[in-house]
Amino acid sequence: MEYHGSFGPACGDMETLSAMLEAGMTDIRLNLSHGLLRDKAEWIENLRRAEVRTGLRARLLIDLQGPEIRIGDLPGALELRDGETVRLGKGGVPTPEPVTARLPVGERLQLDDGLLLLEVTGKTPGALDCQVLRGGILTGRKSLCPLETELEMPSLTAEDRENLQAAPEFGVESVMLPFVRHRRNLTELRQAMAEAGLGGARIYAKIEDLRCAAALPELLDAADVIVIARGDLGNGMPLWQLPGVQKDISAQCRAAGTPFLVVNQLLHNMTEHPVPTRSEVCDIFNAVADGCAALMLTGETAQGRYPAQAMAMLRRTAQAALDWLNRQ
Repeated sequence: MEYHGSFGPACGDMETLSAMLEAGMTDIRLNLSHGLLRDKAEWIENLRRAEVRTGLRARLLIDLQGPEIRIGDLPGALELRDGETVRLGKGGVPTPEPVTARLPVGERLQLDDGLLLLEVTGKTPGALDCQVLRGGILTGRKSLCPLETELEMPSLTAEDRENLQAAPEFGVESVMLPFVRHRRNLTELRQAMAEAGLGGARIYAKIEDLRCAAALPELLDAADVIVIARGDLGNGMPLWQLPGVQKDISAQCRAAGTPFLVVNQLLHNMTEHPVPTRSEVCDIFNAVADGCAALMLTGETAQGRYPAQAMAMLRRTAQAALDWLNRQ
């Protein structure tokens, strides 16, 4: 069983990384949706120092931008109130051109992993006027997901290719690609990795919406690990349907013999509190009972108050599930 943490301000120092290694962390994810690999050289150096200090090691996994759609940078936090109008694109929130060009009036779209919901009410050249259906605070570089229209985006951004070229220097051993909807996404990634000298690194394919889930049969032998990424995956359906979709993906992976990883809010309560909820430990236990090969913490270690304690809880709960399986 693999236990993944995520880099962030809460765990970028050597002491915390040492504690996470001692708590059982086997891999650590670096989210590159917002920057370049070289910008995080200090965190990676602290990881290497922690490895020397503890005699333990963690594989470095980079999470690329890939075809995920995001808004651009904002000068500060923007409050969106229910019922008001907000402009995306020219003269408003910086938004990729395919979004403003292709989304029709009436399309609904989610921002920031579904926390905010908008509906397109009007179009002008290079911009969309949207009514806020579910408001909140919006900051820069947050995800944008249309609920109906599929927008074809490049498998790899220019920044992704730059990060892949730098990856061997930093000892990257795994690469994660978001929103994998076609086998060609993985073929293009594997070719770019080979050209960068990363031919031996593992590929993690993130299943983040129902289109990704529908493409799963053609991905199972093209990826080394399938990622059930429940954050965005849960945005595209009523939440009560998400557990069934997770079960279906798990079953397909088991049948194909493809390892899979479960991520998002496994120990969300431990972002702010030193203990999990009962439902969280049951969630982890059931993921292991369903056959997952790996579990990943995100905000719990990246921004949380108890990153090492969360990692220890993840490992202990998973081990309890493995012990239970061995007794069956």
